[in-house]
Amino acid sequence: MALYFIGLGLYDEKDITLKGLEIARRCDEVFAEFYTSLLAGTTIEGIEELIGKPIRRLSREDVELNFERIVLPAAKKKEVAFLTVGDPMVATTHSDLRIRAKKAGVESYVVHAPSIYSAVAITGLHIYKFGKSATVAYPEKNWFPMSHYDVIRENRERNLHTLLFLDIKADQGRYMTANEAMEILLQVEEMKGGGVFTPDTLVVVLARAGSLNPTLRAGYVKDMVKEDFGRQPHVLIVPGRLHIVEAEYLVEFAGAPEEILRDV
Repeated sequence: MALYFIGLGLYDEKDITLKGLEIARRCDEVFAEFYTSLLAGTTIEGIEELIGKPIRRLSREDVELNFERIVLPAAKKKEVAFLTVGDPMVATTHSDLRIRAKKAGVESYVVHAPSIYSAVAITGLHIYKFGKSATVAYPEKNWFPMSHYDVIRENRERNLHTLLFLDIKADQGRYMTANEAMEILLQVEEMKGGGVFTPDTLVVVLARAGSLNPTLRAGYVKDMVKEDFGRQPHVLIVPGRLHIVEAEYLVEFAGAPEEILRDV
């Protein structure tokens, strides 16, 4: 008896690996969560058709508060698959779930899949030059998170790129756009005044990573904040110091202004 954490990849049901597909098909029961990310190119019905069995979709509460009551009892008696968007172990939540499974005496395995951490290479920015990542969250009543601003500042001080994940409220059908993220960061800049994220900051937007035709755009915030990047999910990147090849790639493939070539 075992629990398999299986990645679905980034865009549609065809991103799952052959190993993941084979294991999911043989499992007795299949669970999935979609609150940590969005699989834009398919539906849960499309995934069910591919693996040939029903999927029980779990809410955030089901996963974080009731994992021991819903998933682990099944995994103690039979083979169970737990499907996640992207790579299973990228989300901190899933690492915690695997710890909880081990403490409950349940053997678990991980089947990797494409992740935004590798797919972001399509921007032409060198992977080894990315610093700490952060999430831009929706401000709420009496709560306006700003830690992402400090992450950008610290990375820029080290000439590193910052990958920003954008908030998801799956239960409300809200998926933050890059435009909303830029507006939030500009508000934080007004409050903090550190010159970290201004209308003249160069940013890169990647939308629907993993599809054959993702949207890739680069430019200054004052121009980019008005653009339509199409359907979510979006990620926002604030580059650090650019290598000449990175700058040339952004000009050729992301429509960045050629003047960035003078700054490298």
